[in-house]
Amino acid sequence: MSGAEGQQGQGHARAVAGGGLLAHRVPDLGALELLLAVARLGSLGGAARELGITQPAASSRIRSMERQLGVALVDRSPRGSRLTDAGALVTDWARRIVAAAEAFDVGAQALRDRRDSRLRVAASMTIAEYLLPGWLLALRAQRPDTAVSLLAGNSTAVAERLLADEADLGFVEGLTVPTGLDSVVIAHDHLIVVTAPGHPWARRRRSLEAAELAVTPLILREKGSGTRQVLDSALGGLARPLIELSSTTAVKAAVVSGAGPAVLSELAVGEELAMRRLVRVPVEGVALARDLRAVWPTGHRPVGPARDLLSLTRG
Repeated sequence: MSGAEGQQGQGHARAVAGGGLLAHRVPDLGALELLLAVARLGSLGGAARELGITQPAASSRIRSMERQLGVALVDRSPRGSRLTDAGALVTDWARRIVAAAEAFDVGAQALRDRRDSRLRVAASMTIAEYLLPGWLLALRAQRPDTAVSLLAGNSTAVAERLLADEADLGFVEGLTVPTGLDSVVIAHDHLIVVTAPGHPWARRRRSLEAAELAVTPLILREKGSGTRQVLDSALGGLARPLIELSSTTAVKAAVVSGAGPAVLSELAVGEELAMRRLVRVPVEGVALARDLRAVWPTGHRPVGPARDLLSLTRG
């Protein structure tokens, strides 16, 4: 028998000898706190008031504890309540247990404070540039003491950061959820074809079709970006790069300069379209919709500031 198996066997034997699990044999903290209050105040009614419960509820809890332990703990009389000899002994033990629980609580709070003092967010470029600033401002109002760091990159890089424990919460734009991550859809987005006003497409009367888009060299985001994933999927992997750039801002600048057309998030080009620096080109027969997702390592649901930020994205 291994050492681990021996320890498990001994633990099982102790549980059986003592009548089951320890949690079934030892009163809960609420009952012990009530007993301490009775000892301190000499009154079951006073102890009930201090703990914010009714006197019948306090009496019931004391009786339940007495049945659990198999001894009388409190003598009740018109003049008040006093501890029995057994009750006095149990009260001494209760003080140690409650003190240990208080120390446990202080330690747990310190862990939460350390966790809540920072939030590491990883986001793909479109979300980082056009959605996260508003969410983070709202989070700042809720948690002014939380320091937030933002790591922007493509969807592949976001997944790598999360899996390497370099981020607490991530946001991606691709068609699929990276392996090892859980997710929830937080918004929907559409990709559109844009070009400079001087490009021939800006004056065309009929919509682009998939075949024409596939044979035209485009200014593209790099492989691994959510935008590129959607476009490659829509065109069967046939998108032709004129230039590959690593940020939406860089792609927009290249299109505005007249270098060529691009496919970009509708979220990213609203201002340029309104000011006529870019022109939207209608397209038909090409599926360019996508979900925007919050992601985190599988089985590790966001907590603390990460949970609060996730709630804000879905508000």
